[in-house]
Amino acid sequence: MAKTVLVTGANKGIGYGISKYLGLSGWKVVIGARDEKRAEKAIKELKQAGVDIQGWVNIELRNLDSLYQAANEVKEKYSDVSLLVNNAGIPGDMSVDSPNTEISSIKETLDVNFIGTFALTKALLPLLAKNNGRIVNVTVPSEISPYWHPLAYVASKAAQNAMMGVMAIEFQQNNTPVEIFSVHPGPTTTDLNGNMSLPGFHNIETVGQKTAELINDGQNHQGEFIELYPIVKED
Repeated sequence: MAKTVLVTGANKGIGYGISKYLGLSGWKVVIGARDEKRAEKAIKELKQAGVDIQGWVNIELRNLDSLYQAANEVKEKYSDVSLLVNNAGIPGDMSVDSPNTEISSIKETLDVNFIGTFALTKALLPLLAKNNGRIVNVTVPSEISPYWHPLAYVASKAAQNAMMGVMAIEFQQNNTPVEIFSVHPGPTTTDLNGNMSLPGFHNIETVGQKTAELINDGQNHQGEFIELYPIVKED
């Protein structure tokens, strides 16, 4: 089976780390990004690290027309893609509590993190089924943590988790040759959280390597929600 992966949001953060360590483990990598300069910078760095980069695709999750164009480009240029890593997303407004969260922030975050992710997944599903492929969503638990719970972001990821669970059941019921599961990296220092670094946080190198190891473990994780580093209370 071909080992080509499309990683969204791969030009920085967790997506970059996943791309790097999947590449170092033998995967060919297609970068999904929404900024050409950032994509080219990431490609240069990943190639220097020894990753086989096939190219990049412009993926703007808030623009459905753009997503459909991106999916068509993937089908035409990278028809051996057998793994989609849905990593890209936006944080919403993490600085306010739920009563002060603007409706516009909820809508925008859902449009990107859920609607956009679903639309891209749906558009690429025929290709992934043809290649006996897999879908991995980078997400957070649907259960609400008392320590970290920005409403817009958590709600959008809960919807994404529901998508994963429903698809997994339907893939099994319909004998669709696609596996889907979700990965929660745990607290990670990235741009999304303002490069926050507290006790219990990990860096993108650690998370990227551990995610790649999970993807490469040879096991079937259909419908699973896997926590790499669960959020725990600090003593």
